[in-house]
Amino acid sequence: MEDTGMTEKELKDQTIREYVNLQRLKNADDRDKELEYQEKILKARLQSLGVPTEDLEL
Repeated sequence: MEDTGMTEKELKDQTIREYVNLQRLKNADDRDKELEYQEKILKARLQSLGVPTEDLEL
C-alpha cells in the first residue's frame, strides 16, 4: 500500500465519509442542491488544509 501519511483508521474514516456523501447525493430530492452543499464543505476542508481551491473548477 502506498504511504498516504494517513493511519489505517483515518483512511477507513475518510472512505466511509466519501461513501456516505455519494449515498446522500444518490438519494437527494434536489441533487443539484446536495452537490452544491458537498462542494462547499469539501472546499472548506481543502482550504483549512492550506490547499488553494481557486483553480479547481473544471
